[in-house]
Amino acid sequence: MQDLLTKFANLTIQSDFIFKKVMSRKRICKHLLEELLQIEIADINYIEAEKTIDPDYSSRGIRLDIIVADDKNTHYNLEMQVKNNKNPNTGTYVLPKRSRYYQALLDFDLLQAGQPYDMLPPTFIIFICIFDFFEKGNYVYTFKKRCLENLELELPDEATTMLLNTKGSHGEISKDLKSFYDYVNNHIVTTDFTKQIDDEISYLKLDTKVRREYMLMEARLLDERREGIAEGIAKGEAIGIAKGEAMGIVKGEAMGITNANTATAKRMLAKGCYSLQVIAELTSLSIEQVEALKAEQT
Repeated sequence: MQDLLTKFANLTIQSDFIFKKVMSRKRICKHLLEELLQIEIADINYIEAEKTIDPDYSSRGIRLDIIVADDKNTHYNLEMQVKNNKNPNTGTYVLPKRSRYYQALLDFDLLQAGQPYDMLPPTFIIFICIFDFFEKGNYVYTFKKRCLENLELELPDEATTMLLNTKGSHGEISKDLKSFYDYVNNHIVTTDFTKQIDDEISYLKLDTKVRREYMLMEARLLDERREGIAEGIAKGEAIGIAKGEAMGIVKGEAMGITNANTATAKRMLAKGCYSLQVIAELTSLSIEQVEALKAEQT
């Protein structure tokens, strides 16, 4: 219990749990979007924090952190990315395909809601990265579709992907956005905006309901992990004995731990209430392994 309390007390905005809570505060989320895009937004509405999108009856869905729509019906999906993960099978970084996947599912969700495809609203998929994916030093990498034969021609599908690089040093960004980067990286408060964020996190940590929510979430994850370990060890021992190895039990237990992590991840995916990042963190699997397990279930 004390370990959990200490873990909760040490959470920062890099944590999925805290990030979602902070960005659920309208004034903070709205101001961050305004500073990033250099526009004025009259108001935003939350479509649903950590929304589950199910493309069809056989899909388990994914969990999107924060989805909001502004007064002009532009939709924004905000995601915190702490690690630059690779697919262990291909050795390629997964972030580009993940952005494509998120865009497709967000569009599909809008279409399911009865929106004709030619009336799809403008969308922004925004990843806040604690690493420089392209290693070019840019504060922001913004992507739209352009014609390779004439780069001045842009496909007006109104879909934009933005990778925010909190480790960046090149480009022009606002003072508040730079202070947000510094706060994410080093927990440094340099502006009124980051003071608002820091105060909000302090308030959240004093809120007994929030603390209880976190403790229950961690307890559920621990139960899932224990069930998976028991199931995996039993399976591993059976495999070891079946192979007739002298050290079958020992090797079986080692295999069982691996199977346990996999079983736990599958069970958490089936429940559909955990983000891929949380599952990876709690099972010691890579995000690519979790995504591969998810693909098997769809």
